[in-house]
Amino acid sequence: MADIETVLAPWLEARHGVFSAAETPDDLERQLPVIRVERIGGADERFSQHPRVAVDVFAATADEARTLSGSVRDSLLFLSGPVPGAIIRSVRCDSGPSRLPCANEAIHRRGAMYTVSLRAA
Repeated sequence: MADIETVLAPWLEARHGVFSAAETPDDLERQLPVIRVERIGGADERFSQHPRVAVDVFAATADEARTLSGSVRDSLLFLSGPVPGAIIRSVRCDSGPSRLPCANEAIHRRGAMYTVSLRAA
């Protein structure tokens, strides 16, 4: 089975030119902007998966976070077909990009939830 975090994070990094991973780096404020991809639930079947994924954008300004999270949403909604490690059938935005709190008040965070339908390549 494909691991959605290892499928989406590199794809988003290549697509948007922004560091992307399943965990935020320890030096987050020095690497901004950052995209974090984290599986938070969803169903697995014998030959397919339907993970629910939280995608958070961390940026130095509110405008940058808003713009990048919107671009990420748009690119994910149009994502289908083969990507390294999986074949994406569809992506649904369950909750669009919204402002979220961040432990460091100097960092602006926007998060969204997606359900991705995929199978192993």
